[in-house]
Amino acid sequence: MEFTVLAFFFLIFVIVTVAKGVRIVPQGEEWVVERLGKFFQTLQPGLHILIPYIDRVAYKVPTKDLILDIPEQEVITKDNAVLITNAIAFIKITNTEAAVYGVTSFKDAVMNLVQTSLRAIIGDMELDAALSSRDHIKARLKESIADDVADWGMTLKSVEIQDIKPSPTMQESMERQAAAERERKAKVTKAEGDKQSAILEAEGRLESAKRDAEAQIELAKSAAQAIHMIAQAIPDREIPAYYLLGEKYIHAMKEMASSSNGKTVVLPSDIIGAVQGLINRMGK
Repeated sequence: MEFTVLAFFFLIFVIVTVAKGVRIVPQGEEWVVERLGKFFQTLQPGLHILIPYIDRVAYKVPTKDLILDIPEQEVITKDNAVLITNAIAFIKITNTEAAVYGVTSFKDAVMNLVQTSLRAIIGDMELDAALSSRDHIKARLKESIADDVADWGMTLKSVEIQDIKPSPTMQESMERQAAAERERKAKVTKAEGDKQSAILEAEGRLESAKRDAEAQIELAKSAAQAIHMIAQAIPDREIPAYYLLGEKYIHAMKEMASSSNGKTVVLPSDIIGAVQGLINRMGK
């Protein structure tokens, strides 16, 4: 009975020992082996034999490209606008020993490095530039962290800016500002339209006044020519005056008769006599 128990425990010991000594590393990984607490070697994919209880696998590191999702964070721009941004980083471990011993956690290190660098880059930019310069931000971000990542045994394959957007409060403020700007432009457009309308109306009145003045001048020229022609045809200088006055009188009476407003005009009873006296005074 005791022999059976001892044999059972011995069998378990042998199985555990073999399991600790024979290790198979899968493709896409590298294993870091420590011997007595000190780095010993890096195991490549395949079958390996270790010394049980002396050698141990301390780290299992993937050699495939790693995708790190950088969490959203608030960033303040140069003009004190609050933006929310996040990113994705693609890295590959090229030196396993440096990756596991050079930094506490290479994933956390890269994520925090991207976040701090992104805050610094956007913090030096104006709001409009930050919202419209993703490629520029991406290039600066990759350039700023590539050397630090290389020191940790990794290569930064790419870093992409997923989103850059204003914070909710900032977005509301921008919407109010846009609405105010649209209202201002509408008022400016209306004022400009009113101005152009007033200018055109004034130009129309000016043109009308010019034409009226030209018409009055032409009428005066015509009247003068008529007087001259009548004076030449009739030697007596009083008769042309009587003729023109009668013509004007008839025209005035015609307009008064056709007008919708009732008017009373007081005229001398002896119009011809009044004109004759005026002519005599002018001739003296």
